[in-house]
Amino acid sequence: MRPTQSRNSRHPGKMHKSLLLVASLFAGSTVTGILVLGILQAKPLVRGLPDSVSQALPYRQGMMMGQQADRHFIEMMIPHHEGAVKMADLALKLSKRSEIRKLAESIKRDQTREIDQMRSWYKQWYGTNVPPLSAIERTGMRGMHSRMMAMADMTDADLKALETSPDFDKAFIEEMVPHHQMALMMTHTIAASDRPEMRKLANAIVQSQSAEIEQMRQWYSSWYASK
Repeated sequence: MRPTQSRNSRHPGKMHKSLLLVASLFAGSTVTGILVLGILQAKPLVRGLPDSVSQALPYRQGMMMGQQADRHFIEMMIPHHEGAVKMADLALKLSKRSEIRKLAESIKRDQTREIDQMRSWYKQWYGTNVPPLSAIERTGMRGMHSRMMAMADMTDADLKALETSPDFDKAFIEEMVPHHQMALMMTHTIAASDRPEMRKLANAIVQSQSAEIEQMRQWYSSWYASK
């Protein structure tokens, strides 16, 4: 009998494409996008998990500055966080490992709090509620960015595949690690924000999600390396 493969290990090209889309957005260069793709292909997936590429991405600070960057970040990070919360909810219901359930509780708590913070700031700074992605997609350049992020984010079909995976905990790590990596790449856009709140948020995301990525990698190696 052939071993069951996770969705990401069956379709590594989809994961590569999603990461490359985000990489190309922040790099702002076709040449850089090609280089990043080469890095991803040169380092084969290890048990379904890609190496982090965030350190290899040059950040072009002039691409988006000030309030424009802050506004765009909030519009993109809220749905990205919501995808993580949905995955965490599944883990709290389906995980067989106490470590994964504890991690899911932390992800849900931290990212729900950050969603609430960002919604409050957006209302205060821009005088309106955060628009849904469907509305953002109708507005020029933001539309292009939001569609790119939607391709890389969790869809209903992705969540259903995770929910029905024969080994939920393995599939959860394979989904959550690249999802966290995308969040780390996104924080580059507000690294030089004029608002201390946004810089503090970026630092919190980098610290918490980097630690969670490393923890998940250790678990994955310990639990699944022999398989």
